[in-house]
Amino acid sequence: MTKLQVRAFLYQLGCFAILFISIKFLVAKYIPLTGLWIPMTAFVIGTILAPKFQAVKTKDGEKLFMKWVFVKGVKDVS
Repeated sequence: MTKLQVRAFLYQLGCFAILFISIKFLVAKYIPLTGLWIPMTAFVIGTILAPKFQAVKTKDGEKLFMKWVFVKGVKDVS
């Protein structure tokens, strides 16, 4: 794995973890779910809402791109 691929993985993991933990506490507090349904709901919502990062080799070298539900198109973040 290249340096940018590792960075993309860590960014994606960090964003998902922040969303998952936040949504898990919100679901537990405001929605009447119990047991395994709380983390499952947080997982699904976090997976949908988390930005996706990917390292791509281009003619200018390797670049890091991000795609997110709330941002139109693909953004270069490298």
